[in-house]
Amino acid sequence: MLQYSVKLHSFEGPLDLLLHLIQKNDLDLYDIPVREITEQYMTYIHAMQVLHLDIASEYLVMAATLLQMKSKLLLPVEEEILDEDILDYEEDPRDELMQKLIEYKRYKDAASDLKERESKRSDLFSRPMTDLTPFLNKEDQEAQLNASIYDMLKAFKKMNKRHERYKPVLRKVQRDAVPIETQMGYIMQSLGRNQGVSTFSLLVEERSSHERVVTFLALLELMKSKAVRCEQPDNFHDIWIYRREV
Repeated sequence: MLQYSVKLHSFEGPLDLLLHLIQKNDLDLYDIPVREITEQYMTYIHAMQVLHLDIASEYLVMAATLLQMKSKLLLPVEEEILDEDILDYEEDPRDELMQKLIEYKRYKDAASDLKERESKRSDLFSRPMTDLTPFLNKEDQEAQLNASIYDMLKAFKKMNKRHERYKPVLRKVQRDAVPIETQMGYIMQSLGRNQGVSTFSLLVEERSSHERVVTFLALLELMKSKAVRCEQPDNFHDIWIYRREV
């Protein structure tokens, strides 16, 4: 004896079934052909009954609603209310169903879009989070406070901005040819007068642009030769300069 297998689409509810039938038959959602859609809907319900499938009550409620709507639209209109102005006030029995289908389609399209994004995101692999805890330990405080050349550049740029902000509008431009070696001596003398300690801002205070640049280069040379060491307590703080003991 031959066995036949019949497969029906799985729907999430009567609105899902109606929307499927409308899209499958390329029907206008804003002008639902009630007679055609009711016949197809009832055919589907009948198929479920033949296959002894459990039919949720909401499907039967929608079937009754469609049949009532179909009957109402088939009723003849009395001659005394054929006036167009009066008919404009007659409520279309399809309006409520149309609004529900439009709203349902909007949410279904949004859900489909989210599912598609999730599918695309699953194909991406991001780098795992890096544990920065070891870098937060203060085991070597001097190593953390030591200022690098990048810190010096940032401080120098910040000092220049502050100087430019308060400079007079009119000033005499004068070029000072100051050798780097001279400024290296000036830095060491300044440290000697202040018990071997000074700050970057103090060294370049009230200096011309050329002198600030030369002083900065001189400080880098002193750091390179390990004549001084620099420390910065925190980001954007002033940089402290210490004379190294020979």
